[in-house]
Amino acid sequence: MIELSGGGTAELGLVDQLMKRAFDPRFGEAWTRPQCLGMLSLPGVWLTIARLNGSAAGFALARVIGDEAELLLLATLPEVRRLGVGGALLRSAMEEARSRGAKRLYLEVRSNNDAIGFYVRLGFHKVGQRRGYYRGPGGQLFDAFTLARDVD
Repeated sequence: MIELSGGGTAELGLVDQLMKRAFDPRFGEAWTRPQCLGMLSLPGVWLTIARLNGSAAGFALARVIGDEAELLLLATLPEVRRLGVGGALLRSAMEEARSRGAKRLYLEVRSNNDAIGFYVRLGFHKVGQRRGYYRGPGGQLFDAFTLARDVD
């Protein structure tokens, strides 16, 4: 059973642990604790923690500014992928964004990230691209895709 709950600065230790296990360290996509703390202090930002059968399984960090929302981070533990945790977090972020007045939700993803298929299945489409945004192993550069979908 997937349970979602709101989080705050008290959960940053848990978020840090989840990021370390969820993100491939070769691409530098995980945020630092100070980055997360700084973001959580801003208006319009919220954190959602997902638990699967009582154990922390993932989180989403998002924000609303005006009528636009941005999914800043979404992470699920590798062992719970394809069990609905990511989908539950993403749907929750869309619902919360809508309730806060957003009409559209944006996110950014590395161009070779397997999660792109997940986002496309949930209605997102490519609206932009940043060339050479991510640096991979050995100095390889990867583009960042900006994806979006309406939430209203």
